Amino acid sequence: MTAPAPEVLLAGLHKAADDVASDVAKLTDEDVTAPSALPGWTRGHVLAHLAGISNAMARQLEYAARGESIELYDGGMDGRNRAIDRAAGHNAATHLADVTAALHRVMHAFDALPGIKDSSANRTGWYAPITYRGGVVLDGGLALWRELVIHNSDLLTGRGPETWSRQFCGHLFDFLAARVQPDDKLVLQPLGFPPLSIGSGTRSTVVSGMITDIAAWLAGREPTLGSLRASAAADGVDLPALLPWPAGTPAPQ
Repeated sequence: MTAPAPEVLLAGLHKAADDVASDVAKLTDEDVTAPSALPGWTRGHVLAHLAGISNAMARQLEYAARGESIELYDGGMDGRNRAIDRAAGHNAATHLADVTAALHRVMHAFDALPGIKDSSANRTGWYAPITYRGGVVLDGGLALWRELVIHNSDLLTGRGPETWSRQFCGHLFDFLAARVQPDDKLVLQPLGFPPLSIGSGTRSTVVSGMITDIAAWLAGREPTLGSLRASAAADGVDLPALLPWPAGTPAPQ
């Protein structure tokens, strides 16, 4: 499994944005004050973060289109956290307006990118440099995809990890290979799909189960289908400990 091509990613971003907008529209004032799947965060905190990361990524693309760069969040991570705390207590209508406006802004920025084949050679479009992770627009698109899909599951509105697509799970396997301990090698055996290995250590553990359960575990989320199993030398073992979210970007915490 490999990271999706830009045209596939764009389709995935549109679906993720549409799913978030649809689910947020169903929330009531009481709903947004209820706990999310994230310890210490209400749904309102998650919604404030979704609006914040969407606007932040939009401005990465807007500046990149002018050949300029800007930090991801005004005031860095402290600014990000303050903005979330300020907006978390908004009512459902305000959250809906903020999230849908931010999604519209960021999806407009991605839709406005020039042709994929034309941009790879001259560092424009999908390959224009951005500040996020010292990468390019494509990296920002993958990050936004992760944020929208994972945090939508954190809202506990019925769109949990069991709904994640094969392509999205495959991307997480690639991206989250950085969480494997240096001494470990994980042999992932998603049911119905070819096995693959992540990590380069000598301590081998087989992790089997539904593809969405494996992806959820790697992402620090609760597997929802109860299929996850770990084994070493044919014996059942505990799931191995993972490293923190890859350096250079905050985890969808």
